[in-house]
Amino acid sequence: MPLIPKSHPRAKSLLIREKLVKGFDNGLVAKEGLLAQGRGEAFDYLLGEKTTKSAKKAIRAAAAQILLAERPVISINGNIAALCPKEIVKLSKQTKAKLEVNLFYANKNRKQAIIKILKKSGAKVVLGSNISTSTKLPRIDSARRVVDKNGIFVADVVVVPLEDGDRTIALRKAGKTVITFDLNPLSRTSQTANITIVDNVTRAIDLLIYDSKKLSKKNHSSLRKIVDDFDNKKNLSENILEIRKNLTRGAKIA
Repeated sequence: MPLIPKSHPRAKSLLIREKLVKGFDNGLVAKEGLLAQGRGEAFDYLLGEKTTKSAKKAIRAAAAQILLAERPVISINGNIAALCPKEIVKLSKQTKAKLEVNLFYANKNRKQAIIKILKKSGAKVVLGSNISTSTKLPRIDSARRVVDKNGIFVADVVVVPLEDGDRTIALRKAGKTVITFDLNPLSRTSQTANITIVDNVTRAIDLLIYDSKKLSKKNHSSLRKIVDDFDNKKNLSENILEIRKNLTRGAKIA
């Protein structure tokens, strides 16, 4: 990995790019995943490359929702495996959420590479590669319809970082509560999910881990209130207004 000076004004963003390129070279990330990163990075610019107050509220609600779940599952794709495998495994252990690999551009070798990096990061069990326990999620035509009978198929809460809209819709129609990370508050995923964390996953994941640990001491009714008080439509509106504010500020400077 090239040396990126800490003094570089966009050092963190460049580091993320390098992680994804390395992930691509190691068979984790699809070419299309690199394109998706570029789109997300554009929205991160518009959000000021920071975790907004609205995102922090969404992260807290997400932590409460995962802790309330009876059968939580974290869905893993190549970008997540390349960017924050250790953090995802830590969140899984802390919340007792299962890990399942689920890919849009699926192939056996890439699945195995992702499972390998997750296990190297401390995961004991990773679902998504056993044909004998696979089944299909209704109302979706892409390869992501293939899920594990013991994972996403029976989950009540599914955490889907860097998700595509079709599967988010399918998961909601299947009666599941969906939590997603999406830098674009206008996307189908953001608009369809129950809780949308409009933030860069590499920033938000540590906060989600922190809030999950902190809220684990709360009782069921306290957690339920946090979730019930959260309004995703309001959350998305606030993030859109944040983008408008940043654009207006930029226009004044120009």
